[in-house]
Amino acid sequence: MSTPKIESILLDSSIPKDLISIAEKVYSQERITFEEGLLLYEKGELGYLGSLANYIREKKHGNAVYFNRNFHIEPTNMCVFDCKFCSYSRLLKQKDDAWELSEEDILKLVHNYDGKPVTEVHIVGGVHPKMGLQYFADLIKKIKSFRPDIHVKAFTAVELEYMCRKANVSYEEGLRILKAHGQDSLPGGGAEIFDEEIRKQICNDKCTSAQWLEMHETAHKLGMPSNATMLYGHIEKFEHRVDHMDRLRILQDKTKGFNTFIPLKFRNKGNQMSHIKEVSVVEDLRNYAVSRIYMDNFAHLKAYWPMIGRVTTQISLAFGVDDIDGTIDDSTKIYTMAGSEEQSPALTTQQLVEMIKQVKRTPIERDTLYNVITDYTNYDFSKEEVTV
Repeated sequence: MSTPKIESILLDSSIPKDLISIAEKVYSQERITFEEGLLLYEKGELGYLGSLANYIREKKHGNAVYFNRNFHIEPTNMCVFDCKFCSYSRLLKQKDDAWELSEEDILKLVHNYDGKPVTEVHIVGGVHPKMGLQYFADLIKKIKSFRPDIHVKAFTAVELEYMCRKANVSYEEGLRILKAHGQDSLPGGGAEIFDEEIRKQICNDKCTSAQWLEMHETAHKLGMPSNATMLYGHIEKFEHRVDHMDRLRILQDKTKGFNTFIPLKFRNKGNQMSHIKEVSVVEDLRNYAVSRIYMDNFAHLKAYWPMIGRVTTQISLAFGVDDIDGTIDDSTKIYTMAGSEEQSPALTTQQLVEMIKQVKRTPIERDTLYNVITDYTNYDFSKEEVTV
């Protein structure tokens, strides 16, 4: 999907003056305000938002689209918390569709990638009282003992808050233990929407917004980067989205520790909020665009392709997105159980590269910290012995 150039937006007399003013700020690389962020949601049309977001995206990254070779491990979906939007977790008393992997099971999953050029393992799951801080610290140490090169990105702030509380240690102590055992970074999950009133309605029993932010700030101070997410398209309003992004933007100003921002679409299959209609693809694209415009101090904006599907992901690359996650290798159930577009989320590197090239972008394999591994502009896959 093509969008007009920002220069033509600035000269378009049919666009309201307040939106022209925002476009001028974007063109001059000036930060927009909370009120202007809200205005973008309320009045910004798709083409206008795409123009601004794509301008920023290409200023930051040119034509590049980043991905990595990764896989997920989800140790359990049994959970002490009862989030209303979650289709994945099962309360401890529930047995249907529940699983709890043993340490042997988990290590076997990692060994499946022996000799394969994956660079990241992503470990998240339900919050299980039997799987505590020391359990996971020892597990990570064992993973690193035979795969020292792999980047371990593990545990949402929700999981970490519970681990630290159960172990009776501070966030800093808990994170130091995990880091010493080999954990490299944090994913961005569990943020949902920071507004406390919304949070009471959708995830009242898990960590607070302040605790989520404190956990990530502490990680950044310890040299552990992280990602940030926002769950959108449920009962929140536009002002709640802007408030959420604003709190992240403030923390990023302070720590510069976030790698990427990942808007996550609410999916309504099999959860306690199934009566809520999902937002349209147009709203997905508008949300990506506003996120790119507002989150000026976040280097990257990610579209998680297993959640929104391959086609919408391709379109999102014209609306501010520069990262599409990774190969996944059908190793996650968190969104497939919620009815995401991809029910068997696995792509080879070659398939990802082709998906990016189809929309005239440049495929770049990265590591977790966005160091470039391979530019696939003229890559010959026939010479690669192992493709993941």
